[in-house]
Amino acid sequence: MNGPDMASPSTTSAVPALDPLYQQQSDAFATDPAFNHGKRIGILVVTYNALTTISKVLKRIPLAVWNNVEEVAVFDDASKDETFELAVGLRALQESPKLQVLKHPKNLGYGGNQKAGYRYFLEKNFDVVVLLHGDGQYAPEVLASMYHPIVTGKADAVFGSRMMKRADPLKGGMPLYKYVGNRILTRLENSALSMDLTEFHSGYRAYSLQALAQINFDYMTDDFHFDTEIIIKLNHQGFRISEVPIPTYYGTEICHVNGLKYAWDVLRAVRRYNRTRRSYAKYPEFQEYFVRYPVKTSPHSSHEFAKEAVGTGRDVLDVGCGEGFLAAALQKAGNRVHGVDFLPAAKHAPGMEGYAQVDLDGHFRDGSGITSGRTFDAILLLDVLEHLRRPENLLQECLPLLRPDGRLLISVPNIANVTVRLMLLMGRFEYAERGLLDRTHLRFFTRESARRLLTKNGYEVLRQKMTVIPLDFAIGISSDHALIRFLQRVLAGLTVLLPGLLGYQSFLIARRSR
Repeated sequence: MNGPDMASPSTTSAVPALDPLYQQQSDAFATDPAFNHGKRIGILVVTYNALTTISKVLKRIPLAVWNNVEEVAVFDDASKDETFELAVGLRALQESPKLQVLKHPKNLGYGGNQKAGYRYFLEKNFDVVVLLHGDGQYAPEVLASMYHPIVTGKADAVFGSRMMKRADPLKGGMPLYKYVGNRILTRLENSALSMDLTEFHSGYRAYSLQALAQINFDYMTDDFHFDTEIIIKLNHQGFRISEVPIPTYYGTEICHVNGLKYAWDVLRAVRRYNRTRRSYAKYPEFQEYFVRYPVKTSPHSSHEFAKEAVGTGRDVLDVGCGEGFLAAALQKAGNRVHGVDFLPAAKHAPGMEGYAQVDLDGHFRDGSGITSGRTFDAILLLDVLEHLRRPENLLQECLPLLRPDGRLLISVPNIANVTVRLMLLMGRFEYAERGLLDRTHLRFFTRESARRLLTKNGYEVLRQKMTVIPLDFAIGISSDHALIRFLQRVLAGLTVLLPGLLGYQSFLIARRSR
């Protein structure tokens, strides 16, 4: 499998002549008098044991590019040879303040070296950075083509692709197994991420530093699949990605990438991202995309039950609305939604009629101006009561806010669910990020105790249903998958027969007692 190339040469090898078409286009960009558009452009040259190639790489950077860029920084990743010393010597001979040479005291890894370089240019307030490898496999002659779309405002990231001209990689010496592996991995990644790149695995990159400033590097890998993780993050955050064709060159380099391990790491990164964004798990490198309480889309979930019960054209108070995912869906259905929660804002429902930040475990009406003098057709307490020390207080505070024909909708987890029973049978009681044993739960309810909680606090229960165990969450497969939909239908039927055992949450519709 082919990875982002990071190699060290065993012998000095001649670099083939560059295709004139590549050269002409890049030269045209580089010699444009207004080419950099006032942008501060930096080139990050990452090196590891590149003694026999670093000199050639720096010499191959066109003079027009040297004139356009503000700095070329060589970041040596604790090479075991004299790469750093040679680069320092070249800097002295060149007598150019634009060339800077730095060496890490210990090896940071391919990804770690990049992160250090990007932070370096971010701290210096540059606008654009181009990643260039010191082993000579990527042509410095086309640097201008790499950063041109960014400085002209057409892209936030540019990837050099060897696959845009399909015959070129093999003509340039790419081994057949790397070519095939590259194409297979790229196809799998495009499918999993809903993207359409011709190549995921080129190490020739240019980035807007304004975009990189919004990427969290803290827990990203230091290994070779860093390049995959950064594509995932750029795509998730909606940045514009462009590709430009680049020539392929393979010489007599010693490759430091274990192809099979790299392929496994890439697929693992994609899987971990998808599981995190779907809230099945929370992996540290993608934790900013984890949503603790996303909208539940299964037809047998509490959110679907709530949307059906609310209907349309209603005045709704969503207590514990979180970031507003469900509120946005209710608004779309034609309801007027007010929200309260402890968060500063419900950022995913900007069209709310009103929002207040309150302590749900206190007297929330006292701190919520939106409830003054108002009553509601429906009050939602979905996945809320189990998080409170005194859920009785909240229920009593909601009583005067309900209209005479208004409805209170609540959902609470069923602690008597078969999964918890089996866990107890094995002597375990393990908290988790989400689910029945969410680590933030303070109270636990069975089907019957949830009902009693309402009747003791002034409500009459009109209907009680049990939601179905979310197999998509348990297995980690999308709820849209045909197999999951079939299994959910089967489980829904069994849950009707054995609600106390198989029910995942109790969903209750209640009104004020008369």
